[in-house]
Amino acid sequence: MKRLAVIGGAVATAMFSVTATPATAQFYFKPKELPTGRITGEEPGMLGAAMPGATREELDAAMVWNLRAALNVAALQCQFEPTLLTLRNYNGMLKDHEAELAASFATLGKYFRRVNKTPKEGQTAFDQFGTKVYSGFSTVSAQRIFCQTAGVVGEDVVHTPRGQLADVAATRLRELRGSLTAWGEQQFAHGGYGYTLTTFQPRLPDFANLQCWRKDIWQERRCGMLGEGILRTPGAPDPAALARN
Repeated sequence: MKRLAVIGGAVATAMFSVTATPATAQFYFKPKELPTGRITGEEPGMLGAAMPGATREELDAAMVWNLRAALNVAALQCQFEPTLLTLRNYNGMLKDHEAELAASFATLGKYFRRVNKTPKEGQTAFDQFGTKVYSGFSTVSAQRIFCQTAGVVGEDVVHTPRGQLADVAATRLRELRGSLTAWGEQQFAHGGYGYTLTTFQPRLPDFANLQCWRKDIWQERRCGMLGEGILRTPGAPDPAALARN
């Protein structure tokens, strides 16, 4: 190990790696197989809040608004993985399906005014509905599987012809709701390997001890090997992951 060449060599290696390494790989994560199937909007929990007495048109509008909310949350929370294109997909939906989104908003507003005594109460109920829907798609523990699912659904949305957004919502909302549960990695039941810091301090070269150096090279036979402060240890089995598999 050369004293003067350590930093320079590391920099040179880093520069070489940057120029020679291929583009960053895609999002690596094997998700749980989520429940799928078309919904009507009357199923418990699918719309984020109950809509008693809603017509078919009003339920369709609520499903569209749930789809918008899910992709909106994904656009904000999933930019840690740009390859999922959640922001691009959401903006594409706003542009390509603008008329449908506006119509669903208007239909929902009429529903809440219809089922409440006064326009003010209707507006308050509408606001509360929107808050419940949006907050219902915000997740931390299940972020990876939600983001991956939202990325796939968003791709379907941007390739869906205008006028068919309600159909996409009816066929994909069950999957989006299922992705809000933290299932975890499905490929490796034991969680792969864990990396833990050891209790001892890493041994660094003693630059002041001239007896340990010969022509700027560290003498391992005389002064010993330089230790590392990080050890790789097999990860402990995850009982929850084992139960799921």
